[in-house]
Amino acid sequence: MLLELVTNIWLVYLDTAFWLLLGLLAAGFIKSYISEDTMRRWVGGRGIASVSRAALFGAPLPLCSCGVLPAAIGLRRAGASKEATVSFLISTPETSVDSVAVTYALMGPLMAVYRPLAALVSAMVTGMMTAIVNNEAGKEASSIKTTEASSSCCHAKEDSEKNEAPACCSTEAEIRPEQNRIVSSLKYAGAELLDDISAWMAVGIVIAGAMLTFIPPDWLAQWGHGLTAMLIMLVVGIPMYICAVASTPVAAGLILVGVSPGAALVFLLVGPATNIAGLILITRELGIKVTAVYLAGIAVISVSMGLLLEYLLQTTSLSVDVRLGEASMMLPMVLSWGSALLLLVLAIRPVRRTLLPMLG
Repeated sequence: MLLELVTNIWLVYLDTAFWLLLGLLAAGFIKSYISEDTMRRWVGGRGIASVSRAALFGAPLPLCSCGVLPAAIGLRRAGASKEATVSFLISTPETSVDSVAVTYALMGPLMAVYRPLAALVSAMVTGMMTAIVNNEAGKEASSIKTTEASSSCCHAKEDSEKNEAPACCSTEAEIRPEQNRIVSSLKYAGAELLDDISAWMAVGIVIAGAMLTFIPPDWLAQWGHGLTAMLIMLVVGIPMYICAVASTPVAAGLILVGVSPGAALVFLLVGPATNIAGLILITRELGIKVTAVYLAGIAVISVSMGLLLEYLLQTTSLSVDVRLGEASMMLPMVLSWGSALLLLVLAIRPVRRTLLPMLG
């Protein structure tokens, strides 16, 4: 049994390694080539336009449910509306380029497309719900300007102050050579970001391997379908801290043991977007009313998108192709094993610093 467990864990890891490396590389280039000033410009303003921009801008960014908080708070304090901030807070952790790559590897093309679309719908609808409920008027807009004036080092009070403004008003990306940008991208992807997600990714892979080993196929099928299963996924996912990448093998394992794809989708959307610590910070920054809308929007839209997925699977020829333990067979063995070994080297910090000191 132990040998079977280790084998299944390794097979899940093989499935994931190449696509995770590909996603990390894309995330590194996004990080290096998109400045914080660009982010602020994109999510500025009010209404559906700002909500849509915030959702689209946040979707590919490689930030988890805790990592997105300081970025979102910074955007809010720089002048972003509450609805745009909420939209950014939801779309960013629910999907990212690396999680989409892993979703394609483990769950097939349908989930790789449907998952980010569901995340965008969840972010936009909840953002607009926030705008309606909060109904912010010109009074808050003026207070935001005051906050921006006092807190942003890039605020132009007078020409003399512009000349003395700190260096944050010019982005590092604008002054460093192209070669340094590429090196910075590789450092972020292979060291900083991987260090942030590697432990949780390992937990997700181990859980998926354990599911393949110890839970008989279809064991959960008796309660793993329909609205009941989705509500259970809500209860499980809301307090949990798990990133979008790590949640993917867990969701694939759930489907293999009998949980419906719609219920697994609810877990994929809710788990990365919510956790207890994050909800406390959101309440402190945006208020309890916005936090309630945030939770309600995620819950309602996640379940709705899960039910829609179930309907599509039942009425069309579409299917979710879970390939847990088999996806690596789509790639040449050299590529699968090479990616797995490279990822191990990068994930184990002392080994990485010895063999690849330039990454740190």
